[in-house]
Amino acid sequence: MASRPLKAVLTVAAAAAFSLTAAPAQADDLDPSVWTELSHTYGATGAYAYEPYAVADGFAPTACAPGTGYRYVNQANVGQTDAEKPAALLYEDGPYGRRLIGVEWVVKAESGAAAPAMFGQTFQQPVELPEVGSSYTLRAWIYKTNPGGLFSPTHADVTCSADSDSDADADADADSIPDLDLDLGLIPDLDDLIPDLNLDV
Repeated sequence: MASRPLKAVLTVAAAAAFSLTAAPAQADDLDPSVWTELSHTYGATGAYAYEPYAVADGFAPTACAPGTGYRYVNQANVGQTDAEKPAALLYEDGPYGRRLIGVEWVVKAESGAAAPAMFGQTFQQPVELPEVGSSYTLRAWIYKTNPGGLFSPTHADVTCSADSDSDADADADADSIPDLDLDLGLIPDLDDLIPDLNLDV
């Protein structure tokens, strides 16, 4: 059976490969420094393409909302404006389970506090979030190109399936990505492949 580190390496490698092509796919005319900052976000969240890792690290799933998908909120990251610590991960239903499509930063709207900004973008005006109350939010669709813009508050192509409120798939099955059974015994010993060379010099 493959170890968790091996699965993580494979997942991160896939996310890293994706991130190399994600930037040009977005229509936004952004300063190059924004992509530099977002590279830290890719690095910090890429492993969560395998949804059970997000749950294990404290991101709690909520019900699906059209235009947003499933929000997985980590209360420890609420209030952070660190590129590596989004408060929420955004998922949609995919053919093999939940698919990571974006990230979200959440800052509580304290009385009189101005909306924060990241990546040259001002957070959206306060919305009422069941998990945290009235909050400023900023979403970045870094894993699914958004025709409306990288930092658009919603994504027109994100919908909810008819059974999205079912508890049956609330937690992704850890077996949704198969284990890799590597039989190292199939790899021959190099000593068996390289004959002894008795050379008289």
